[in-house]
Amino acid sequence: MTINGLERLFGNRWEIARKIQKDILDRFGITCSIGIGDNKFLAKVVMDLHAKKTRIAECKYEDVAEKIWPFPVQDIWGIGHRMMKNLHRMGIVTLGQIANYKFERLQQRFGVMGEQLYWHAWGIDLSPVFGDFTKHEQKSFGHGIALLRDYSKEDVATCILDLCEEACRRARTAGKAGRTIQLGISYSRNTAGGFSRSRSIDIPTNVTMDMYDVCIQLFHEFYDGQSKIRHVHVGLTKLHDKEDVDIQLDLFEDRTKKNDIGYVMDAVRDKYGSTAILRASSYTDAGVTLERSKKIGGHYA
Repeated sequence: MTINGLERLFGNRWEIARKIQKDILDRFGITCSIGIGDNKFLAKVVMDLHAKKTRIAECKYEDVAEKIWPFPVQDIWGIGHRMMKNLHRMGIVTLGQIANYKFERLQQRFGVMGEQLYWHAWGIDLSPVFGDFTKHEQKSFGHGIALLRDYSKEDVATCILDLCEEACRRARTAGKAGRTIQLGISYSRNTAGGFSRSRSIDIPTNVTMDMYDVCIQLFHEFYDGQSKIRHVHVGLTKLHDKEDVDIQLDLFEDRTKKNDIGYVMDAVRDKYGSTAILRASSYTDAGVTLERSKKIGGHYA
């Protein structure tokens, strides 16, 4: 949030941050970390690097060299594992080294992303705090997770099922069904690579097991058979309004019942909480739903 001009009403930026923390604690019973910066990039980065230990941290433009430059590039928001490896090959290990690298070479090597890396290394972010709040039509429903350990091919099926459950729940809530199902797999750091594939089906669906069956087909077709897995993503795209989708009768399965089961499970979760009713596999070591339910925005409360 931008707090410029609010000093007379609520105090300075530190006083406002403390009031926000207290209000969240009083209302919800949870603690939080707050980053303060001259732009939203600095606020986000100083929160990740410092505020999680001190609860509140601040980084102004003049503090960038001291508070951000010494940290490894992989500790900075926006730099993933692949970018980290590319930077390491160039001899760049810390954010300070990016800031002092030749802008033209970064631009030539990474294009627009290289420009962003350079300006972020100097703490410069010109994007507005508030984006475009115009309502846009939802194009897809997807969920991904960076796993806390390497998963084998036996474990990953449970993870895929949990993610399909959440993606389909969101689609049902929005009254949508999708014709194209996507699966993305990234291997562990010791084995670079992975794959991302999609497949379209005849009848749009928001049934968890329909989506799961297609994802498992894609996994068995494109998985290399031996690499450990560290990131999984599923997606449901090519959306249709649910009321426009005809449920074709099938002699071998009750499609109406399959649809109803999903909506009943959603109603139970809406009333009693996201973990009130789960599939048995979610309670195994490979399940991810229980662990995800303990986080807010990907972070532990």
